[in-house]
Amino acid sequence: MGDEQPTGSLSGELPPEIVVVTGMSGAGRSTAARALEDLDWFVVDNLPPGLLPTMIDLAGRTEGAVPRVAAVVDVRSMAFTEDLLSTVEELRGRGITARVVFLEAGDDALVRRFESVRRPHPLQGEGRLTDGIARERETLRAVRGAADLVIDTSQLNVHQLKAKVIGFFGEAEEARPRANLVSFGYKHGLPVDADLVLDCRFLPNPHWVPELRAMNGRDAPVREYVLAQTGAKEMIDSYTEVLRLMIEGYQREGKHYMTFAVGCTGGKHRSVAMAEQFGERLREQGLEVHVVHRDLGQE
Repeated sequence: MGDEQPTGSLSGELPPEIVVVTGMSGAGRSTAARALEDLDWFVVDNLPPGLLPTMIDLAGRTEGAVPRVAAVVDVRSMAFTEDLLSTVEELRGRGITARVVFLEAGDDALVRRFESVRRPHPLQGEGRLTDGIARERETLRAVRGAADLVIDTSQLNVHQLKAKVIGFFGEAEEARPRANLVSFGYKHGLPVDADLVLDCRFLPNPHWVPELRAMNGRDAPVREYVLAQTGAKEMIDSYTEVLRLMIEGYQREGKHYMTFAVGCTGGKHRSVAMAEQFGERLREQGLEVHVVHRDLGQE
C-alpha cells in the first residue's frame, strides 16, 4: 500500500481530463459527442454519474493513451442532479480538470425535433410531449446553472453545432480563455446561452438607408455608417473594457468559455458590424474570439 500512486502518475503523465456532455433531450448531445470524438476524445455514451471516477481511473491506467474523456450523461440516470454535480466536484477535488457542457434548446425546437423522429420524450410518461420537456427542464435546472458552457441549439443544425463544439475544444491550449461573440436580431429571440447581452438598437438603422438596405454589417459601407454614428465608438470602447474584465473574472473562477451577444432589430446590420468590432478589439488584447452571426440571412 505504501507505494500506491495517484491516478495518471505512473509514467509522469498528467491525470486525464473529462468533459461531461449533458442537457435537454433532443438538444444535440449526440452531435456534440461526435464532434469531440472527431477531436480524438474518448467518448462514453449514457454513463451514470457515479461511474465517472471509475472511468477516469481506467483512463489514468493507460499511461497517457487516453488523455481526454467525454462522457454523455442524460436525465434518465438515477438521482441525476445530485450525483452529477457532486461527482464533478469530487473529480475537481482530486486535481482533475472536469467541465460540464449543457446543451439547451427552446420548447418549440424540441417539440419539432421529437415530432420529426416520432419518438416520445423519456420523461413524458402518460402525459404530453410538452409535459416531459417541462419535467426535464426543471430536473436539470441546477445542472444548467452549474455548467461551464451552455450552448443553445434552437437555431443550429447538426453541422453548425459540430462547428461550435470544435471551435471551443479544437485547440490544444485548453486553459486559454475563449469568447464566443454572437450577433442576433431581437425579432428572432434572445440567445439563451449568452452571459451578457448588448443592445445596439439605439444606433440609427441602416435598413432605412436605401443604398445600404441590401448589404449587411460585414460590408464596408454598412460598417463605416454604423461606426460613424454618435455613441458607437463610445459603446465599443466601454464594453470592450467590460468584456475584458468579465473574461478575466470568469477565468479566475475557472470558467474558460464565455458567450456575449450583440443585438439589433433584425440581426443584419448594426449587431453584425458591432460584433465584428468587439471581436477585433478583444483579439488585439490577446484573447481568443469566435464571432458568429446567428440571424444573418434570415431577413
